[in-house]
Amino acid sequence: MTCRTVWSKRLLGAALGGALSLTAMAASAEVTVLGWPGGPEETALRAAAEAYNAREDVTDENKVDLLFFSRDGFFDKLAADLAAGTDAFDANLIATYSIGRYAPFMEPIDLGQGAADVFGEAVLSTMQFDSQQYGVPTDLSLHFMYYRDDLIAELLADEAARTRYAEIAQEYLGSALEPKAPDEWTWEDWAATALYFTQAVNPDSPTRYGTVLQMKNLLFNMMIFQSLPRAYGADWMDAEGNITVDSKAYRTGLEMYRMLLDAGATPRDSLSYEYAEANAAFGSGRVATMVQWNAAAGDLTNAETNPVVAGVTRTVAPPTGPEGRFTHVHGLGLGINKAAQNKEGAAAFLQWLATPEAMEVYAKAGGAPGLSGAALDAVAEDRPDLVPLGSYASQYGYVMSGATSASALSVYELQAKAFTGYWGDVQSLDDALSEAETGMSDLLK
Repeated sequence: MTCRTVWSKRLLGAALGGALSLTAMAASAEVTVLGWPGGPEETALRAAAEAYNAREDVTDENKVDLLFFSRDGFFDKLAADLAAGTDAFDANLIATYSIGRYAPFMEPIDLGQGAADVFGEAVLSTMQFDSQQYGVPTDLSLHFMYYRDDLIAELLADEAARTRYAEIAQEYLGSALEPKAPDEWTWEDWAATALYFTQAVNPDSPTRYGTVLQMKNLLFNMMIFQSLPRAYGADWMDAEGNITVDSKAYRTGLEMYRMLLDAGATPRDSLSYEYAEANAAFGSGRVATMVQWNAAAGDLTNAETNPVVAGVTRTVAPPTGPEGRFTHVHGLGLGINKAAQNKEGAAAFLQWLATPEAMEVYAKAGGAPGLSGAALDAVAEDRPDLVPLGSYASQYGYVMSGATSASALSVYELQAKAFTGYWGDVQSLDDALSEAETGMSDLLK
C-alpha cells in the first residue's frame, strides 16, 4: 500500500485546475481513496486499508491506495474537483454537513444488510441524503461534557462550598442554584459550576478557569456552541422555511458564552481557541469543565499524554435545557465518486468497511465509529469512550433544519463570523443576529 499527501498549494485555481492537479497525482493502485488528513481519522484509515490489502481475496487490481491533502479549504477543493468530474480518486471523504453539496457527483451505495447491525439506523442516517445511502460512516462526531470528577465530588461534599456556589449563581444567573451531579446539569447549572471554579469569581477555586470555550471564528466551533441554544428550542428555520436564528434561544446561548468570557470563566484568549487549544487548557489541570468533541476522550484520559487529568476526567452528555438534552451529531465517512475509474473496487472496499472485522481494526487504531451490538462489544474494552457514542446519537443527536443542504458549511461559516463578532465586542448582539439571519436567508432559500 502506498500513501501520498497532496498539499493545498497544488490544488489552487478553478475547478478544472483542481481536477487536473489531482489527476496528475492519480494512484498506481486501482482503488484510490481520498481521506480526511491528519488526526485519528487518518491513522485509522491507514490501518484499515493495510488490513484490507492483506486479505487473500483482494486482488492486486483492487488494493487500496490512500490520498490526502491539507485540511485547509478541504471541502471547497473537494467540491471543485468533484464538480469538474475528476477521476483521480474512486472513493472520497463525505460528511453529514456536506452530503447535499456532493450528492450530485456521487453514487449511492448499498452497504449490505449487516451494516445496520454494525452501526444502527441512527448512525447510518448520518450518511444519507434524500433517503439514499451515500457512504459508510467511519467516524461519528458529537459532544461530551468533560469534567473533573475530583473537583465535583469535593464541591458536593462541602456545605460551605455549596453555600458559596448558591451565592455566585444568584449574582450571575439570578437564581440561588444548588450544585448537582454533572449528569443532572442544566446549562445554567453548568454555567454556575464554571463560575464557581473560576478564581476571578471565587478566589478559593482550586482551578483558574471553570471552563474553556472554543470561540475562534471557525465553523466547527459553531457546531459545539449550537447544542446550547438547541436545548432552548433553537433551529435554523421553521417548517415553512423561515429563518429562525434571531430567537430567544440563540440570544440565551450567545449571552451565556459572553457572560462566561467577561467573568473570566474561560481564558481571555479563548477567541483564538479551537480543538487543540481547548484540549491543552483542560489537560493542564487549570480547567474544571469543557464541552468538547468525543474524539478528545481517548487523549484526555490517557495517563501518558495527559498525566495531570487522566485519572479524574469523566464525561457525560451535554447539559439539558427547557426543550431537552441535545448534542450536535455528524458523521465522517467514505462514498463513491460518480466519475470513479473503479466503482466496483471502491464499493467492495466500502462494503468491507461496514463489517465488524473492519470496524474493529478501525476503532483500535484510533477511529471513532458509532458502533452497536457485537461490533461494539468487540472494541469496548480497548475503547470505552466509544460505548456512549451510539447511545448519545440515538437519544440526543440532532441535525439543524437545512444542515445537510449544499449551503450548510457556508451557514456555519456565516454564523462563526457574526457570533464571534459579538463575543469579541466588535458588534452588538442585535447586529450579529441580523447579519446571520440575512445571510442565512440568502443561503437557504
